Parts: sequence; C-alpha cells; structure tokens
Amino acid sequence: MLKKTGLLITIVLVLLNCKSVNKTQDFKNATAAAFNYFDLVNKQFTGDIAYETTAFVEKYWRVVGNTGFNKSIYEIAKQLEKAGYALEENALPESVLTYRIEKRPLKDPTWEPVSAIVNIQGEKEPLLYQLTNRNMVALNSYSTPKEGVTAEVIYISDLKTLKDTAVKGKIVFVESSPARVFQTAVVEGGALGVLSYSNPSYLQPEKNTTSIQFRSIPLNQDVKGWAIALSYKAKERLKTRLSNGAVTLNVAIVTKVYDSEELTIVADIKGSKRPDERLVFSAHVQEPGANDNATGVGVALEMASLTAKLIRAEKIRPQRTLTFLWGDEIISTKRYVEEDTIRAKDIKWGISLDMVGENTAITGGSFLIEKMPDPSAVWTRGNDKHTEWGGMKMSLEQMKPHYLNDFLIDIFKAQGKRANWTVNTNPFEGGSDHMPFLSANIPSVLFWHFTDQFYHTDNDRLDKVSRETLKNVGTASLVSAFTLLNSDETTAKVIIKQIEDTAVERLNEELKQSRIALDQGEDLKTQIAILEAWEDWYVKAIETTSDMVEDQSLIKAEIEASQQSIRARAKISVAQISN
Repeated sequence: MLKKTGLLITIVLVLLNCKSVNKTQDFKNATAAAFNYFDLVNKQFTGDIAYETTAFVEKYWRVVGNTGFNKSIYEIAKQLEKAGYALEENALPESVLTYRIEKRPLKDPTWEPVSAIVNIQGEKEPLLYQLTNRNMVALNSYSTPKEGVTAEVIYISDLKTLKDTAVKGKIVFVESSPARVFQTAVVEGGALGVLSYSNPSYLQPEKNTTSIQFRSIPLNQDVKGWAIALSYKAKERLKTRLSNGAVTLNVAIVTKVYDSEELTIVADIKGSKRPDERLVFSAHVQEPGANDNATGVGVALEMASLTAKLIRAEKIRPQRTLTFLWGDEIISTKRYVEEDTIRAKDIKWGISLDMVGENTAITGGSFLIEKMPDPSAVWTRGNDKHTEWGGMKMSLEQMKPHYLNDFLIDIFKAQGKRANWTVNTNPFEGGSDHMPFLSANIPSVLFWHFTDQFYHTDNDRLDKVSRETLKNVGTASLVSAFTLLNSDETTAKVIIKQIEDTAVERLNEELKQSRIALDQGEDLKTQIAILEAWEDWYVKAIETTSDMVEDQSLIKAEIEASQQSIRARAKISVAQISN
C-alpha cells in the first residue's frame, strides 16, 4: 500500500510547486492534487531522452579522455543547449539554465581498443574476436606488431609458481586477474602477454558463456605489454586443447594510447531564493556498458531537460540550485566537492545515478537504493541484505544519521506502487559517486541495480535496458529533487513525522530479530547495543531536518517530541528483551 507518509511528502511537493494548487486549499483538495502532480511528472518523463542517450553513449568503449568519452560529453552539451541551457561563459547574469565543460590535462595517456583477434594455431575458428567480445583487450594494453605475435601458451595453475617458471617469450595463461600477474609475468619474467579468466560466479558464466568482464593492467609505457580477458567458453576451449598437448596462439591487437584531456560537464539550474544551496546528481560517463553507466548519463540528461521544460511552463521554480554532473567516476565528483570549499559547504545533498535502467527480467536483481551508513551496515540481518558486490562491516563511528535515507525510500516506494515497479534497499557498500559526498559529510545515496548477471561484461548492451525503468527512476528522482529543493518548515515537519514512524517500525523489527537471535544463543548485551544504535541513529536523523529551515526554532518542538517518542519506544524494546 502507498504509505501515508509518502502521500504527505507528495502533498508538500504539490503545495510548493504546482501552480494549480493554492497553499490555502484544504487537505482533501491537496490530496487529490497530489496524485495529479504525480500524473503530470509521469506523463512528462517519458524515458525517451534517457533511452536515446543511453543508445548513443553505449556504442563507445569509454574511458576518460578517449574518443567515446569525449563524444558522450559533447552529446550531453548538445542536448542541454537544445533544452535551453546556455554555455556559462555566454550566459547572462539572470540566466537560470547554464552549463560548462571543464577541461584539464590528463596526467597519464588515455586508451581505447581498436581491434583484436586470438587464433589457435591449426584451427579455423578464432578463440576470441573483438567484434563479438569488445571487452577482450585489457585496459592499458598496447598493440602487437601488425602481424600479431605467435607463441606457446604456458598455463599457470598455481600463481605461487609463476615467479619460478620460465615464461620469457611465452604467453601466460592464468585463472586470475591479469593485473595480479602482469608485473611478475611480463615486466619481470619477459612474457609477451597474459591471457586471463576471472569471471565471478554471480555472472553465471556457465550460462552466459561468451561474457567477458572488462579488465585492466598497469600502464607501462616502457614494456608496452598486453593482456586478453577470456570468456568462460574460450577458457574451457583453451584448457581442453592444452590437455592434449602444447598450444601455440597468434594474438593480434590494435589499441590507441595517446595524450588527451579530461572533460567534465556541469549543468546548473539556479535556485530562485537560496541559489548557493544545492542538490547534486552525479552520473559517471566512463565504463563500456549500457546499464553501466550509459543509463545514468541518460536519466540525468532527461531530468535536466524536463526540469528546464517545467520551468519554462511555470510548473515549478526550484528555490535551491539543482546541479547535474557528468564525468569520470568518483574523480570528477571528488574534485567538485573538494576544489571549492565555499561551494562545498552549501551542497545539501548528493545522489549517484549508476546502473539505473535495467530490464531486470533479463539482467536479474532489482532496483536498489544504497543507504547512507546506518546500523544495518554494522548488523546486517532480517530484510537487510548486502548485494553480491559486497560490503565490509562498518563501525558505529562511521554512521551517517540523516533523514535522506527514509525520505527517498518513501518517494521511490510510492512510484513503485503506481508503476508496479520493485524498489529495494541495501546497506552501505560504496564504490560509486556517493562516496566523495559522504567523505565530505554531505548526505548522499546511490541509485543502482544489482545483482546484474551482465555487470561489467560485453553483454551489457542496449537490449538489457528498460525504457520503463529509466522513466521510473527519473520520475522518482525528480519528485524527490523538487521536494528537497523547495523544502521549508512545512516539509521538515512532515519528514520529522515520517522519520518517527519509520524509527518505530525499525525498532519493532529489530526487537523481533533480537528475540530470534536470543533464541539462537546470541548474547543479550549485543542485542541491547543494536537497539540502542538504531535509537541513536534515528534521534540524530530527525535533528538533521533543521537543514531545511533558516530558523531552527520553527521546528524545535516537533524535533524534540519525535525524539522523545523514539527514545520511549527504544526503552520499551530493551525492557522487553531484557525480561
């Protein structure tokens, strides 16, 4: 069911942004209008721009500075101008919609694959061919001579023996990451190159036999070595041939390694009242896949385009600034947060859009909101589950109490109810553009999908993307954004009540889990610590709603009342498991 709190947040959105609803209208009319507003956003956000952008970007093998990366950046710029954004250097002081392309020299050369083929001597069918396996050449590999290199393959089953094995002039074959053996095999041992296989089990390699998860090797401009990543099918074929005797391969690789520049594109929608305060959406461009992360690029672009359209139509007018950032994963976001300390202190929220368009009927997994660090990342139990991407156990000192987790979950669940779309969460794991925000103590979450059986593989193509998922993520993201950007005392009071209700639900669930744990022989002290950790997290999370108001006294009474309610509920829970 659509939770009452989610409905209330949507009502706030309507009261603040929808011109057809006057703030003096009664609650009944506002409730009806709330659904009309959701309808408006759903109708306007079609997913078309997101899908078309995904299709454009996913054509290229993208790493910062290379042809595909740069073409993607300039395509974003082209579409922003089409939507009404002005290049910052040409914009007028009163311009609301602006963008800029930041250019910086790259410290190291960029890289891109051109072609590759691996043939087994004496066999007609190639072992691998880049036209069908675009991830086969490891990042930072150099070209072979035009005719390729021909050499015997040496299979190293035990990596401990590699340093004592004569591999000079040979091709080393390992079932491990190529980066792990490159120094020993190629730089020190004189091997011509490396063949590797290391697809994890969640990729279901025995089913997806042709998938290759992209790999990299250290850039070495002196040795100029190379590595080839194998599919499960190629790996098994090669091992079968090796079991019958020596195998000679011809490997021909063409890559480009060249000096370039790093491009980052930033689009701003200037806030009307508090323009220094902002919400930032970050979508990284690099990586060669469709879902990862051409979809994030596309959703962010359609969000920016639709917001511009709604502003022109006077449907919304954000009071705070909305920023979209496209660049190199983590690096561009980290720089944005760190390079301007004055700007950074007014970044109120940061959200990472990463793998946000999956057709889960094909890829598996589900849409996920990766939460800011809360106690589920310390004690993961009940409905809280880490993904197969994995996360390490955190400490209570690493917690980031904030209302953003439950606020976003509530809105996305509401969209899920409307669209019959599954929304789940996972405890904090890291690894995307939410990390730099959190490191700077800026509230941030990750929108993504997992487990994806095509993650980082050359089978992550456009046919695995869902236009409906793009639409749902974009719609819920904009609803969330507009609410936050125009939040005030009224919004804060609604969210305070939402957090209080959610805290009580969480404490009840943790009480249930603690009783199960005690029945299984776990100690009481730990169970009390878990309940008290959640109490502390939510008490502090409620207090963060003060960032929505200029005068904190306006919501002081509501904050203190909800905190008292949470403490009382926690005290009861502790008493119930202690008796």
